[in-house]
Amino acid sequence: MKIYNKLVRDKIPEIMIKNGAKPVTKILSDEEYKLELNKKLLEEVNEYLESDDILELADIQEVLLALINTTNMTYEEFEKIRKEKVSKRGAFDNKIFLEKEE
Repeated sequence: MKIYNKLVRDKIPEIMIKNGAKPVTKILSDEEYKLELNKKLLEEVNEYLESDDILELADIQEVLLALINTTNMTYEEFEKIRKEKVSKRGAFDNKIFLEKEE
């Protein structure tokens, strides 16, 4: 028996069954779901930082989209907020590293 106790993608239990495993799952409440998404975000960010693998960025984005869906905001509204921040404060395109203020 292997213990996971973590949020997984929707098709993982099905894949496990096809591979001969017997997954035990439950459906989370909204509060539990958001908590587990936050944990998953940290997990995916750490995996990216350790591997520098662009595939991990896709996992991070999937978690971010799920987190957005837990709010009363659409992705389009979220994207509008992001673009407004870029317009006011810029993005990270110019690789500026702030050392200090004198």
